[in-house]
Amino acid sequence: MSTSVSAPAADPRARNSTPESAGRTPTSHPVGPGHPSRERRLGAGLILGGALGLLAAFVLAVEKYRLLTDSAYVPTCSINPVLSCGSVMTSPQAEAFGFPNPLLGLIGFSVVLVVGAALAGGAVLPVWFWAGLQVGVSAAVVFVHWLIAASLYRIGALCPYCMVVWVVVIALFVAVTARNLTAVTRRQPGPAATAAGVLHRRQGVIVTAWLLVIATLITVRFWTFWSVSLG
Repeated sequence: MSTSVSAPAADPRARNSTPESAGRTPTSHPVGPGHPSRERRLGAGLILGGALGLLAAFVLAVEKYRLLTDSAYVPTCSINPVLSCGSVMTSPQAEAFGFPNPLLGLIGFSVVLVVGAALAGGAVLPVWFWAGLQVGVSAAVVFVHWLIAASLYRIGALCPYCMVVWVVVIALFVAVTARNLTAVTRRQPGPAATAAGVLHRRQGVIVTAWLLVIATLITVRFWTFWSVSLG
């Protein structure tokens, strides 16, 4: 009588394995835009930026109201001839669209705050919404730089509360742009995807360098005042 030993059945998963996938783990994939953890972190950043910007805009709105109702009122951020909110608030640039600029901040930063809360809560926003947010932060950063140029070279004074808005808008622009560029280029390997990746990983460096350029312009513009005051 003969006996036969049958070979063990092959694991069907082995037929689909390749050398490239042998060492792959579920966590080996890069975390791209749209990933819940990354979107929540962005949401937290938007909440922080929106809250700071909203607070600055609110204070500016209150100061503007007091200045309109009392011509003798001296804003709390009027410290010296250069750091002078009063000079900025009474300039034509302070009402670029026919109404006080802080009203734009109250609306815009409220939207940012709500979007941040939604992302932090796990909401998934559609592509068209991100496109609209990109348009909004892009318009805001252009407007802010117009105000920076006006403060330095037309008005000749700085508003500390306005400068808080400058910082917040620049940081929000970099964060939203980095997220959107990464989302657009993640399926298109090449220089654009590489640049988007660098922007996403180096947001803090980019914002810091950007602000240092503005700080340098401020220092140069008011160098005489600084040198006399500090000397």
